[in-house]
Amino acid sequence: MAPIKRLVVCGGSGFLGSRICKSAVARGWEVTSISRSGEPQWKTITSSSAPPSWAHKVAWERADILSPNTYSPFLKSADYVVHSMGILLEADYKGVLQGRESPLAGLSRAFSSTKAGSQNPLTRSRDEYLKPQEKDGQFTYELMNRDTAITLAKEAAAEKVSAFVYISAAGGAPVLPRRYIQTKREAESTIASEFPFMRSIFFRPGFLYDSSRPITVPLAAVTGVTAAFNSVTGGIFGGFLEAAAAKPLKADLVAEAVIEAFGDGTTKGPVETKEIEQLAEKGWRKGML
Repeated sequence: MAPIKRLVVCGGSGFLGSRICKSAVARGWEVTSISRSGEPQWKTITSSSAPPSWAHKVAWERADILSPNTYSPFLKSADYVVHSMGILLEADYKGVLQGRESPLAGLSRAFSSTKAGSQNPLTRSRDEYLKPQEKDGQFTYELMNRDTAITLAKEAAAEKVSAFVYISAAGGAPVLPRRYIQTKREAESTIASEFPFMRSIFFRPGFLYDSSRPITVPLAAVTGVTAAFNSVTGGIFGGFLEAAAAKPLKADLVAEAVIEAFGDGTTKGPVETKEIEQLAEKGWRKGML
């Protein structure tokens, strides 16, 4: 009998992360979720406030992604690790949308070409906290989307984890600062080059949807039309629309693809929409046998 695989999901209480946990549990894996909240607020990620039947099979641990000391003990003896967390909007952009900040000042800062992340995540000592370097301590794309991922990968590599998945993205969008996708690509590049003995996999899904989040369904329909038009026109809008030109995917499909990518032993590097769908189909077929 094959040994039971052990998976650690950083961000396992989130919309996609919780579904990754679910898919791994379905395969009989030992699963640990790491997040600030511990167990999810189920009504925010599913259609019910009650925990689903599989949830008791997951160890819902509390830890701080900025403080590796709080999560590194959970990586010991792990086979696989997932980074499924980050931010879509920074605080100054949210402030403008919520009317708390001047549009001119807030958007000027939000769309600036560079912002600081943490101290260098590759040279920090293992017991050192990731310190936001912006003068107001803002959680930037550089910090949350790039430096936390590099730090987690470094900790995973130190524990001889065999494979690491980083949830990246198909692209940004015209309404998002360019740094959103730029920092994700920087994370991918650094992880691939700095930890060559760990099989690193970078999932690049477009818009994710699920009926448990009703607002995502019509948005997915609109995105789907855009993606279909972009496809038949030979990708005419790909560079401008970026993620909006990628086919929307059901969150459960991406989660299944992540688990199959770990299990197949060969998937590595960037994984785009078509391969995500192929991996998910392969995984579901195995489940029917």
